[in-house]
Amino acid sequence: MARTVEPIILDIKGMTCASCVRRVERALSRVPGVETASVNFAAETAQVTGDVELESLIAAVRAAGYDAAPAASRLERAEARSSEARRTLRMLLLMAIPGVPGLLLAMASDLGGLALFGNHTLHGYLVLALATPVQLGLGWRFYRGAVASLRQLNPNMDVLIALGTSVAFLYSAAVALLRLHDRAMYFDVSIAVLLFISLGKYFEERAKGAAGDAVASLLRLAAKTASVLRDGQEVPVPVEALRPGDIVIVRPGERVPADGRVRNGRGVVDESMLTGEPLPVERGPGDPVVGGTVNQDGVMEVEVTAVGAESILHRMARMVEEAQGTRSPIERAVDQVAAVFVPVVILIAAGAALGWGAFAGEWLKGMLAAIAVLVVACPCALGLATPTAIMVGTGLAAERGVLVRNAEVLERIRGLHAVVVDKTGTLTEGRPHVADTAPAPGWDAGEVLRLAAIAEFGSSHPLARAIVDAAQEREIPLGPPESVETIAGEGIRARIAGRTVAVGRRAFLPPDLPEELAGRWEEAESRGATVVGVAVDGCVAGILVIEDEIKPTARRAVAALQRMGLRVIMATGDHERAARAVAAKVGIEDVRAGLKPGDKLALVRELQAQGLRVAMVGDGINDAPALAQADIGIAMSTGTDIAIEAGHVVLLHGDIAKVAEAIALARATMRTIWQNLGWAFAYNALAIPIAAAGFLNPLIAGAAMAFSSVSVVANSLRLRTRARAIAESVGNVFIAPSQNFFRATKEPLLGLGAAVLVLVIPWIVFAGIGQGWW
Repeated sequence: MARTVEPIILDIKGMTCASCVRRVERALSRVPGVETASVNFAAETAQVTGDVELESLIAAVRAAGYDAAPAASRLERAEARSSEARRTLRMLLLMAIPGVPGLLLAMASDLGGLALFGNHTLHGYLVLALATPVQLGLGWRFYRGAVASLRQLNPNMDVLIALGTSVAFLYSAAVALLRLHDRAMYFDVSIAVLLFISLGKYFEERAKGAAGDAVASLLRLAAKTASVLRDGQEVPVPVEALRPGDIVIVRPGERVPADGRVRNGRGVVDESMLTGEPLPVERGPGDPVVGGTVNQDGVMEVEVTAVGAESILHRMARMVEEAQGTRSPIERAVDQVAAVFVPVVILIAAGAALGWGAFAGEWLKGMLAAIAVLVVACPCALGLATPTAIMVGTGLAAERGVLVRNAEVLERIRGLHAVVVDKTGTLTEGRPHVADTAPAPGWDAGEVLRLAAIAEFGSSHPLARAIVDAAQEREIPLGPPESVETIAGEGIRARIAGRTVAVGRRAFLPPDLPEELAGRWEEAESRGATVVGVAVDGCVAGILVIEDEIKPTARRAVAALQRMGLRVIMATGDHERAARAVAAKVGIEDVRAGLKPGDKLALVRELQAQGLRVAMVGDGINDAPALAQADIGIAMSTGTDIAIEAGHVVLLHGDIAKVAEAIALARATMRTIWQNLGWAFAYNALAIPIAAAGFLNPLIAGAAMAFSSVSVVANSLRLRTRARAIAESVGNVFIAPSQNFFRATKEPLLGLGAAVLVLVIPWIVFAGIGQGWW
């Protein structure tokens, strides 16, 4: 197979805790040619970069005791995860048939001293018969994982569960078979632990699927069929058959089948799935539309421009998936702890058994304490704490029109001190237009505009496009200049019909600016307009006044950033007077005007030298150096041309109000991660010593372990319930249905709660009988 330097994504099966992540990463990193390898426990994927063969990666993972395959499509992966959860549930229900009666009979014997027909031998044999299929059926996944990890001399959670339940089962089997009626059997421990942990695994799989559902949800928005014009007739075809250049008809209520540009007709398109914005937008001839959006009104003829993997929807899904597949610095630090967690737990369990046996002479109590230590320890909670929160956070951000490049970005966003914002296209609409043309004495306004438009004819700069568009609207004939020279941050010099035409800022023009034009220039800049001068053969011919409307959300966005304690700085290439006029309207006091692209880069470095963590917000074109230098580069996008490579964060729809929301969401995600880690570490730090001291029954230990990992995932899902509050805290509108915590997590909480109830009630009843309470 041909080698590739593109990132490779693999589906990984068989990981059970954070130590597995480290083992798979280590196996992949050792493959020759691998540059980076990142494994996501919650998503069950590995992302590898380097010049390497796919087969060698798969072989390395399998040699480490896990299974690997080329990544399935995102929808297939979501379906596979759902199928896996259903298989786990079916096995759990099947094993509950002998397991629940076996658990009740074992508790009746151990706690209440009861036996069927008063025959303890028969009772022991029956419980053994009921416990054996549970131990083998539910325990098989743990035995298989334990053997694989021990082959690599790197024990994982499977070893803890397999060892703890096996000790309880084998000891109890010996008591039953040898008819040692004076000794208690602990089949209830092995059965309850396996049932609880398997139930926890089922809810964990369901919750992990919900945490990473954003990608599949995006792709489900795609249309299934399209009406294509063929020889003047509409022909229904599958979306997969569309090709660039096809003409499709989109009627009211239909989804746009592919990215394209409107050729004829007009429509009102709901783009909320793309940007999170509640209001539909009008689209007419020449306007771009995105596949998956919904046409609410009107009929449009759309020429297809991108399909399949190149479409905006798939590019969004790919970026979200890659972000969810990366790992943050916090997660890497946790993995260092997880790498030694299981061996330390095994040593503590052995120490508890020996301590109780050798020093207190209570070997049976030592065995129970060791089992409790093995069962209660929960490396799963550590492994799930960070990736599940990141999956929920990045997925929620995508639904709100914010694409995050990788997990590390969330950590860096949280610690921002200053935000540098460009003016054109960031605070303003980015659609400048020529509002006025003022010729110098002896010149005609139309001729000034014509010469300026020819000079700027091939430029992609927004101001240049505004000048060319103004000339074309007036039907002025245009063509390319004979030669052209662009001076970055200053202007452009062109040769037109033997004359030298200069178009640019005031310092770029000859100094002899007529007094009347100088007054017009200053007046226009004082109200926030941009002024461009035109000189011909060394003499000023006139000026062009270019205006760009301020975005309606700009002032609110700046105020939200300032309420967060962030320093907001405007950096623009525009004149000082024009820049300050715009800054005053949006509430910015710190203004840096007249900057070239290199000056913006220097500004970011200057702020960083002061110890500040800086975000740069720009269009990803003229601001590329500053975006790359900033701690967080935030690229504005129209939602139809995602500049994925331009920044760490991409804002769809070009809405600066989403900057504050992205920061608020990042902070909420990081708070959730710290809550998860705090719970996971505190749980293990408290539960393991209590278990070693003999104060924790292994049955309760199994329930606690299952609840621990599920609670971490449930807390991550809680982020979704705060989506509305996060958006509204910065003044943004939230239109999706709200979720409350119970609705988001009711399945695992109710399931585990019911299971605990089923365990506690018989325990109280049989313990009461044994103690003579009733």
